[in-house]
Amino acid sequence: MQSTETHRSTLRGVMDRWKTGVDTHAPQDVAECFTDDAIFQGLHPYSVGRSGVAEYYASQPLGLTAAYEVLETRELADDVLLGYLGVDFSFVDRPTISVNLSIVLRRVDGEWLIGHYQVSKLG
Repeated sequence: MQSTETHRSTLRGVMDRWKTGVDTHAPQDVAECFTDDAIFQGLHPYSVGRSGVAEYYASQPLGLTAAYEVLETRELADDVLLGYLGVDFSFVDRPTISVNLSIVLRRVDGEWLIGHYQVSKLG
């Protein structure tokens, strides 16, 4: 099934919460965007669960911000969405890092959360 505006809106709702946590250096808030058993792969070794997500974002420098663009979404099953995004991570003291991000959202108890997060840095 192709991307729909409803899917994009759902994805943006989760990613806006994620972005706010990243931009304000609130690692616990970022972690709350994820399922308890989320597989998380940033630019460091992977982790499973919210504690790994919180540790990853706690280790990021102050002033880090994220700007994202939704490129594609797909409904994989009821209550499961795939998202593919372009993300620019900006720093106060070094060049911006541009990455591709694939995520899988799951609806858990009525709330959309990230169950899988995979960053790819091309080039």
